[in-house]
Amino acid sequence: MFDYIKGLLTAKNFPFCTIEANGIGYLMLVNYRTIQSLPEINTETKIYTKLIHKEDSMTLCGFKNKQDRIIFDILTSVSGIGTKVAFALLDEFETNELINAVIEEDFKSISRTKGIGTKMAQKIVLEIKDKLTKMDITAEMISSKSTFGNISNETITQAATVLQSLGYDKNEYQSALETAISGLKKDDAQELIKEALKILSIF
Repeated sequence: MFDYIKGLLTAKNFPFCTIEANGIGYLMLVNYRTIQSLPEINTETKIYTKLIHKEDSMTLCGFKNKQDRIIFDILTSVSGIGTKVAFALLDEFETNELINAVIEEDFKSISRTKGIGTKMAQKIVLEIKDKLTKMDITAEMISSKSTFGNISNETITQAATVLQSLGYDKNEYQSALETAISGLKKDDAQELIKEALKILSIF
């Protein structure tokens, strides 16, 4: 229903914030990292949104960027994961950290999140890893091998797969990856994803 709301931040009292836009105050449920990223009161800001509609209630959730919202949607698609637990995971991990933990099947790290036991962490890894890695991407889709430098095809393919699963099209993630690769000092998929997401968040 709403992609994002841009307006004046009028209140931020965890776990809620209010954005006023065109004379309407939108009350949003947010996680702690999002609250921390907000500017001072009476400052213009932009929040990405997700409307949760249940039989007896409607909740507008707010996110500091598109990536968090996409990961939130993927997390809540897992049986047993609701808004509260998904927000807890997004508080425990930055987006790229959570993606990396899932890809590496590091369920022990995921299970340190409040409300997540070992069995649920394993379930999250099994279900989300499939969603993140099912895209058919090859490193050749990004650039010619000669431009990779010390970055392996496997690292680039993994990063491209994750970025596509987050909703970015080829032109978006190709440009971001090429820029990120040029400044990367080591062959590390997590760092490549992190740097590419920083670049994409600017636009």
